[in-house]
Amino acid sequence: MIRSNPSPAGAADPSGRVFVVTGAGSGLGLATTTALARRGAHVVLAVRDEAKGHRAAALVTAEQPDALLEVRRLDLADPHSVHAFATRLRTDGPHPDVLVNNAGVMAPPRTLTPHGHELQFAVNHLGHFALTAHLIDLLAQGRDPRVVTVTSANHRRARIDFDDLTGEHAYSPMGHYNQSKLANAVFALELHRRLNAAHSPVRSVLAHPGYAATGLPRAGAVGGVRLLFGHLLRPLAQSPARGALAQLHAATAPNVRGGELYGPGGMGELRGAPVRTSPAPRAQDEAVGRRLWEVSQELTGVPFTVPGAGGA
Repeated sequence: MIRSNPSPAGAADPSGRVFVVTGAGSGLGLATTTALARRGAHVVLAVRDEAKGHRAAALVTAEQPDALLEVRRLDLADPHSVHAFATRLRTDGPHPDVLVNNAGVMAPPRTLTPHGHELQFAVNHLGHFALTAHLIDLLAQGRDPRVVTVTSANHRRARIDFDDLTGEHAYSPMGHYNQSKLANAVFALELHRRLNAAHSPVRSVLAHPGYAATGLPRAGAVGGVRLLFGHLLRPLAQSPARGALAQLHAATAPNVRGGELYGPGGMGELRGAPVRTSPAPRAQDEAVGRRLWEVSQELTGVPFTVPGAGGA
């Protein structure tokens, strides 16, 4: 496993750049938005619940009155919502420089979306796959453009069961969460390979927060998962602001390169300052990457062609 500390020079100045942050209404997304706004970035809060998004934006502007924020609705489980969100960015602006694929759900009872996809796979992976596909040409025209996909250390415990993605034959709330987080990692690395092949200026980077005290385990998780992660172990968790450091580093640090993964450097990658680490071998499997890409195009109905240098 690679262990290297980020450059002491810290992050590049994000002022004047546009960041789209999914799931920005709370937790890591709100912490990421707050940190970016403090440094002069223009942030689009992409949220399923617009009222919650406006409350989150009010918290940021109460501290930073000149913050450049926009709240826009995005339901990652609904392909029509994803398309509408991307279309509005395309027609009305602002055009993004960085996309932070942060939103997620964790360990709910088995639930299918109206399109028949398992909820965690749909929100955590398929929605972000489609959103990135819709925005990739705009990102290619941006300043220091990046796609930051937020995974979990738990991706190392997973495999992708392509024969039962909906959990019809065997569903485990936490197992399918881990599978969706592995899908995040596989996608980001396959995207990196395709961006490289196309000589695109966009960098695809991975980050994970370790164990952060967000509302994710308590929002929809069932039984033991909610009890363990939402209550019993919560005193051991780091704050959302600390948990967001890895994705902030991935989104802004000048020394970051495509295909890298950043996470906390403490014991078990649970907490601490961000360091570069290694994705699981399964995440780096190119055959799995190609298969997931093809399956994701089929399930979302969104063709994903990576533009070359200059966004052409």
